[in-house]
Amino acid sequence: MTYRLCLIMMGLAVSAAAMGGCARTARDTTGFALEHTTTVDMPFKDAWQLVKTVLREQDFEIYTRDKRGTFVAHTKVSRVWRVLQPRRMQYTIELAPVSDTRTRVYIESVRQVYGVTLLTYPGWHDRKTTKDEGALAILSAIQDKAAARRA
Repeated sequence: MTYRLCLIMMGLAVSAAAMGGCARTARDTTGFALEHTTTVDMPFKDAWQLVKTVLREQDFEIYTRDKRGTFVAHTKVSRVWRVLQPRRMQYTIELAPVSDTRTRVYIESVRQVYGVTLLTYPGWHDRKTTKDEGALAILSAIQDKAAARRA
């Protein structure tokens, strides 16, 4: 009887150890984003409209338009043939008035993949960003349109 009880207890201990090792906490995504800033010579309200226009012209899906100065926009979802996992870029654009005639434009870009882990629901997860051509293209278009309006 004690031999059988000992086997059951060892089996339970091994099972508990195995199950405890499967779950993990969510990944720390600090430092995954690339950031850029520029200043345009136009009032905040005009800069907000200009950013909205640029995002629409570049065919981004605008997820959030906050009149206080924040946009969250995504590229179209793509898949890499080898992996077939959905991917996209997320751009968070924040505007802040510097003066009555100048506005600071800050953009943060993050690469995202769609998936699920044991502790999360299916959804988009941030990954380290290495390329920022999209963010630079957005800032360049904003600067070009702001310069054209001044002229």
